[in-house]
Amino acid sequence: MTAPMNPASSAKVAVMEPSYPPHVLVVDDDNRLRMLLCKFLTESGYMVTAAADAAEARRHLAALQFDLLVIDVMMPGEDGLALTAFIRTRSKVPILMLTAMGEAPDRIRGLESGVDDYMAKPFEPKELVLRIGSILRRAPPAEVSANLELRFGDCRYDLARQRLTREGAIVRLTSSESELLKILTQNLGQPVDRAALGLVGEDGANPRTVDVQITRLRRKLEPDPRQPRYLQTVRGTGYLLRPDP
Repeated sequence: MTAPMNPASSAKVAVMEPSYPPHVLVVDDDNRLRMLLCKFLTESGYMVTAAADAAEARRHLAALQFDLLVIDVMMPGEDGLALTAFIRTRSKVPILMLTAMGEAPDRIRGLESGVDDYMAKPFEPKELVLRIGSILRRAPPAEVSANLELRFGDCRYDLARQRLTREGAIVRLTSSESELLKILTQNLGQPVDRAALGLVGEDGANPRTVDVQITRLRRKLEPDPRQPRYLQTVRGTGYLLRPDP
């Protein structure tokens, strides 16, 4: 489903930062809308992970801790209401639901399923960020857990500190490698094209230079850089990062 978004409304909105940026999971099958939301929320100070459907969202929820979820109602397969019901049997994480249905009974169904707020499409991106900020201010502080780190074999990546370690020892990352890893963790399990990653570093004008940086990052992250398990190449597109479950 496509929710028209007004580019003129995409002004950055300041976000109150806790000890680490709030981590938001965006679940929507509309690729264009999903990417726009991720871009806008990232620019507004949030850490963002995206999922194209409920199955992908479940994988992220099993591996990571989130401060808030943004879930679309109408998705192929398991819809947003069913996903919310599943989540509520395991977690009290705040949920903001996106829906194109404006009738009162539909809003009530969403609230009864356990969502904290809803927004009807189309909506203004600025309002979405303000709603998220309001929900987070009302929500009790999230418990800090081991889910704030990703596992890559012997390596651990601390999302809050953006720090990579191997068997407890800090792995030094260049600024470009650190930025690449940050972008990839914000899109776990999803291909990120070379053009987007190529904006990192001094040679950003040439997206192909990212291949060299990826090779160096694999040497620090992978057990066998020649046969990458975690930082994978997506032929014709770019790269994706897939941690241990």
